[in-house]
Amino acid sequence: MHSYCTVMADHPAWVPDGAARVRAFPCSQNGHAVARTEGDYLTWCCPEATAFGPAPETFTLPVSAAPALPELVGSLVSLGPVVRFRNPSLWDALGTAIIRQVVRAAQAQRQYRGFCAAYGDPVRCGATEAWLFPSPEAVLKLGDDQFTDVGLAFKRHALRAAASAFLIHGSAWERMPAAELAAELCTVPKVGPWTAGAAIADWSNDFSVYPCGDLAVRTWAANAAPSMTWPGNESDFRQYWQERSGSHLAELTLLTLAWGGRHAWTPPS
Repeated sequence: MHSYCTVMADHPAWVPDGAARVRAFPCSQNGHAVARTEGDYLTWCCPEATAFGPAPETFTLPVSAAPALPELVGSLVSLGPVVRFRNPSLWDALGTAIIRQVVRAAQAQRQYRGFCAAYGDPVRCGATEAWLFPSPEAVLKLGDDQFTDVGLAFKRHALRAAASAFLIHGSAWERMPAAELAAELCTVPKVGPWTAGAAIADWSNDFSVYPCGDLAVRTWAANAAPSMTWPGNESDFRQYWQERSGSHLAELTLLTLAWGGRHAWTPPS
């Protein structure tokens, strides 16, 4: 068991389990690992997962960061150390970003989890159950009705195109630097800069490439720093954010999303 100030559970693969959340991770050595976070504690549901499971990365922000955004920085510093698991699967990260297109976070969560529960591999550790994201091969076997059954009729073309491209290019994509990878992902039909940036950030934990004009960043920045006047539209906010973040763009973006996750999550009573 490890104690942390905040475990960032922004990815929809984190599913509620009473007052806790659990997530299954694909691991090459033993197939899978399941992490459980409750309060300030992180545990592995399977003993062997401590050796094979992905290691979370820790993010902090100095009080002196981004002097143009003092109220925001003060709020984010109050989080203390924040840990986030890098998504070990670029395919999962790309599929997740596609599911997140256009819709609100709550709807994307429902669609992602329903898709995994219907067509992904189940992972059980004791009474805990989670699911892995369906493989590219599994996605390509699904009929239109099966996408419709889980509310993803609109996303079926994008998911199929991404699955086909990943089977051909996935191993090469995983070796590319972020800028080159973003350009390659944008060659996939229905994958644009927002989707590519969100996928790469999830997979790499480098949130300097995250689409920082995203509604989630705008919403939680305003929540964390309510006295500030924030630009209302996406492009103006993105420029404002990048100019004032300086060398801390990645940390400010990630920690603002962590602030949102912490304040949006209310454990069941």
